Amino acid sequence: METTLLVALSRQGALRRQMDVVANNLANMNTNGFKAERMLFTDHVVRSGGPAGPAAPIAFVRDIATVRDDAQGRTEPTGNPLDLAIQGDGYFVVEGPNGDLLYSRNGRLQLDGEGRLVTSEGAAVLTAADAPVFLGETDTDVVVARDGTISSQNGDLGRLRIVAFDASAALLPAGGALFSTDAQPVDVTAPVVEQGMLERSNVEPILEMEKMIRVQRAYASVRDLINREDDRLKQMLQVYAA
Repeated sequence: METTLLVALSRQGALRRQMDVVANNLANMNTNGFKAERMLFTDHVVRSGGPAGPAAPIAFVRDIATVRDDAQGRTEPTGNPLDLAIQGDGYFVVEGPNGDLLYSRNGRLQLDGEGRLVTSEGAAVLTAADAPVFLGETDTDVVVARDGTISSQNGDLGRLRIVAFDASAALLPAGGALFSTDAQPVDVTAPVVEQGMLERSNVEPILEMEKMIRVQRAYASVRDLINREDDRLKQMLQVYAA
């Protein structure tokens, strides 16, 4: 008697977690370099039966993983010389709040009060020597080459470190478009960095809204099923008690 309720509850729990993923995608649709996430589901099939013989298999739903869509977002020109976009594989290396290394494709950079090149969150962007980039007051004509080398009229200021990973699934979200990992990064030997450009999020808002509506409707449908099954069980108990 409880099988229907258990299956429905497993489905409802999976839908709730799927809604969280969709909502996070929509919340970050304007976050530069953000990568959309998808839920990966599986069915656990159990064959039930009794003295009368085997019955139809029962499927319990379980979400087993969150999969990131690493497809590149569209790039748009901004005209800002400190805006950078990576074409193809690669991540900028930035210094985390505890001195740990974080990775991002968000190339909206700026200068802090000390003249360091930092992300919009204030994390220092690192060079191939794992050192911050400093721009002086006279470094006004900033040029970033396609290989990530930063220079001004005063000379070279360093080359940005661009890295990739053998398995991008090893990257864990660390807020916004930042990622953390214990995996060893591999330096990209021939990166392609575009100055005055930004990579937008690869979230498709219309598709995510459509998905949110489908999840809401499916959740409501399961809720109605649970209510009907609850009413059926109550009526059955009343008959037995009479």
